[in-house]
Amino acid sequence: MKAIVTVVGKDRVGIIAGVCIKLAEYNVNVLDISQTVMQGYFTMMMAVDVSGCTLPLAELCKAMEQVGNEMSLSIKVQREDIFEAMHRI
Repeated sequence: MKAIVTVVGKDRVGIIAGVCIKLAEYNVNVLDISQTVMQGYFTMMMAVDVSGCTLPLAELCKAMEQVGNEMSLSIKVQREDIFEAMHRI
């Protein structure tokens, strides 16, 4: 199953590394990354494969939100189909 990870916060060194290291700890495979910095704010979207994840998706969502809190970022994980449905025009 695929999921979308969104990360937003004040730009600084190590954001991508910190998020990717934590995802790897849960056996989440990063498929694609898009990131940018706008006026000092970092934004990133990642397509990930959670098929081999060591946690149920709901627990992964909570764990990544906690990582976000520790890193002073907003990190959200959503199933790809839910993300697409929410962003359909």
